[in-house]
Amino acid sequence: MPHDKSRHNVVLTIAGLDPSGGAGIIADIKTFVAFGCAPAAAITSLTFQNSGGVFGALHQTANSVRGQVLPIIEELHVASMKTGMLPTRAIVSEVARLIREMNLPSPVVDPVLRSSSGYELVDEDTIEVLLSELMSLARVITPNVPEAERLTGLSIKGESEMREAARELREMGARAVLVKGGHLSGARASCPQASEPEKAGRMPALPVEAIDVLDDEGRVSLFRGEWIDAPPMRGTGCVLSAAIAACLGRGIDLEEAVGTAKNFVSNAIRKSR
Repeated sequence: MPHDKSRHNVVLTIAGLDPSGGAGIIADIKTFVAFGCAPAAAITSLTFQNSGGVFGALHQTANSVRGQVLPIIEELHVASMKTGMLPTRAIVSEVARLIREMNLPSPVVDPVLRSSSGYELVDEDTIEVLLSELMSLARVITPNVPEAERLTGLSIKGESEMREAARELREMGARAVLVKGGHLSGARASCPQASEPEKAGRMPALPVEAIDVLDDEGRVSLFRGEWIDAPPMRGTGCVLSAAIAACLGRGIDLEEAVGTAKNFVSNAIRKSR
């Protein structure tokens, strides 16, 4: 008889597989376990990558993704879910269909558009379907600044533009938007703590804090944290969205889930130094 996991906080990830474990489904699963949740996963794409970059990908079909998800939800009660790399128009449409037809929880949607090394993971047609079919089903979408710029067409330089991008994405159908500011590079020059030489442009402008903006149905919350000087770390977006999903699966409200997830990621970055 199969082991009954129905009493556990099962969190489902539908995302790409990074065989090196730095990002994607493996990073998601490790995060779910760290939060005391039981992981389940469906693979959308087998990527070929390591810390040096992405060298290719073999995408699954929409039927393959559906075939992976159905046995999971037939046996287990999914408390929460997230999506990561959804590489094709057909897969995005299938995931949206599964959520609607199977009454799955509103997902945390991490709109993975490009790898940190610059590899394009989705095309424009796929982005269009993500915006039109999946975004309105999400509990929250979690774009970083480059992703928010690509989704909205806005140029984001600081907090005010982050707020504007979040508002625009909500007007496009999202219930809640978390714009992650970790990719902003000039925060220190506009920050009160910056020295006069820095403000005058005589020294490089380095961030002193990381700012994220959460717009939840028009209620805006700011999350300010220490800018951690550490080497680039792959998979932080995956881990953050997975941590948010895990917290939601444990019954935590969205604002607290985001704060808890940010602390979790910050601690991981500190340990990587």
